[in-house]
Amino acid sequence: MTNSYFGATDTGRLRDNNEDAFIAREVGEGRYIAACVIDGVGGYDGGEIAAAVARDTINEVLSYPFEDAVKTLRSAMLFANERIFEEKEKNPEKSRMSCVLTAALVDMANNHFYYIHLGDTRLYLIRDSTLVKVTKDHSFVGFLEDSGRLTEEAAMRHPKRNEINKALGFDPEFHQKEDAFESGDSPFLPGDMLLLCSDGLTDMINREQIIGIAAGRGSIEEKVSRLIAAANEAGGRDNITVVLVQHRKEKKNHEATMPARPQETRMAGDGLSKPEPLPDLRQKRKRSRAFLIILAAILLLLLAAIWLLGNYGPWVGRGTGRQGTFRELKKPAMPDHIGLLPYQQQATGTAQITHS
Repeated sequence: MTNSYFGATDTGRLRDNNEDAFIAREVGEGRYIAACVIDGVGGYDGGEIAAAVARDTINEVLSYPFEDAVKTLRSAMLFANERIFEEKEKNPEKSRMSCVLTAALVDMANNHFYYIHLGDTRLYLIRDSTLVKVTKDHSFVGFLEDSGRLTEEAAMRHPKRNEINKALGFDPEFHQKEDAFESGDSPFLPGDMLLLCSDGLTDMINREQIIGIAAGRGSIEEKVSRLIAAANEAGGRDNITVVLVQHRKEKKNHEATMPARPQETRMAGDGLSKPEPLPDLRQKRKRSRAFLIILAAILLLLLAAIWLLGNYGPWVGRGTGRQGTFRELKKPAMPDHIGLLPYQQQATGTAQITHS
């Protein structure tokens, strides 16, 4: 089975020692993938010791069962800071030791990742061949770059690019500050990739080069090796550490499907579910239309009878135009040959009839 995570570190071309460390392994009884890049602060004695202490402490905390990923990462960060200060007390000559780090817990099953960050190591999310910088650099140059005041190329060449303002080992009261570190979480979808790296990578190659390798072909191990090689080819001025985590589940394209018919009933003996037959709506419409036509005809006949009785009363007449003759009927019933038609019987007398 192809690995979904891999990490590696390299001394680079100019340094004599490697002050970087990393974590890339399963934790939480296999539920999470832990990915972490740690960079000992250069120029201070004991940077590699601080990085090793932080790595070992985080591994220890993550070896115990846990439920809340973000709280666990915060606890690991606080314990690591305490142990770095304990190490300083044991080695006063290394009192300035410190390190920066970025760590993530990836929950593949639930398509999510959680992270914590301090310093100028970085976490990127790669989705659909796009590189998204998740973390912010805790440095003056990083602030200028994130705020758009410096381009990426200018930040890579800035003389103060490695001056940071936050790190493990800087402040013994680290645990009392709410903004001591950056943390958060985000969806991690099938096909996504996380890149965690030290500044030895991002100070040497730009975004286009990173995405070209990370989103290109090859195994995850080959991609890590190519990223490190590219940084070395560009100068390799610092230690280079890279961890990749890839979501290998296939992307799902949901297709439209017919909804199930309601009121399904179980057919005895066949074990299958069969829908109830739908009523014949066309027959119902035909019967309703015929009923309405008959009802309307009856109403029209009734209205016609009422109108005739109201206008002509108990008499009939005959005439041409508006002139006619009439006689009174002694019986309310009309002879059968008269019907309801006016002006069909002989009458005596004349009368002026005005029709409305």
